[in-house]
Amino acid sequence: MKFRTVKRHIVESLRSIVRNGWMTLAAVSAVAVTLLLVGSFIALLMNVNKLASDIENNVLVRVHIDLAAEEADQEALKSSLEGLDNVESVEFVSRDTELQNVIGSYGETFGLFDGDNNPLYDVFEVNTNSPESTAEVAKAAERLDYVAEVNYGGSDADRLFEVMSTVRNVGTIIIVALIFTAVFLISNTIRITIFSRRTEIEIMKLVGATNWFIRWPFLIEGAFIGLIGALIPVSIISYVYLTGYSSMTNYLASSTYSLLEPNPFLFLLIALLLGIGIVIGSLGSALSIRKFLKI
Repeated sequence: MKFRTVKRHIVESLRSIVRNGWMTLAAVSAVAVTLLLVGSFIALLMNVNKLASDIENNVLVRVHIDLAAEEADQEALKSSLEGLDNVESVEFVSRDTELQNVIGSYGETFGLFDGDNNPLYDVFEVNTNSPESTAEVAKAAERLDYVAEVNYGGSDADRLFEVMSTVRNVGTIIIVALIFTAVFLISNTIRITIFSRRTEIEIMKLVGATNWFIRWPFLIEGAFIGLIGALIPVSIISYVYLTGYSSMTNYLASSTYSLLEPNPFLFLLIALLLGIGIVIGSLGSALSIRKFLKI
């Protein structure tokens, strides 16, 4: 395609956007509202997924060591735990440290249990390669010598993993559905715009214009509409996310949980929304104009 022809198509599409002001506003609004929903849901889903991963990664297999175990027995038990499948690391936590953690969580009342009065066990905290391996590792640890008790949350942890998996799957389905809805809405909106110019298209066909010569200005117009419509939700989501990230970072400062950092997440989301806007704008135009090219 020659440069002059490309320039002509771009100029014609821009003129059409200005000339059909109200229709353009309707199409831009449809893109903006739909992509605002898509972008908001993507940001929400990705951060829920991040928090879910943080929660899952904090689920440990806690192996309580039998009080009768000597130091050599503890070392042997640690080696056995490290040798289990799907075990990433094993860390020792003394009963004194366990007591201090309890006092920090529940108050000085538990400070009465010190020294020889400490009723707690020494513990091995076992990290697994994946959250789904937690139950399997816990069952294997229970069969080892000098293990008094194994705790990993049991059915509550299993239920957590199941819920998080469901959230991810349902969220992905909703995002895909919203994108298809966006294409449908934009296609119908642009179809109205093209319908108002059907006479112009018929004249161009009668004087010998090819389908692609007629189609290109509409495709470019749809791309511009999609881009303009995407800029609105991009601005809103960027402002809201940066504000929310700042607030939540302060709130979660004392925990091991965090939201996705704006860089690079926000920039990738912006690029994705702009790309989706351009693609669905062009696709909406392509789907809408086919009918009017059959003369």
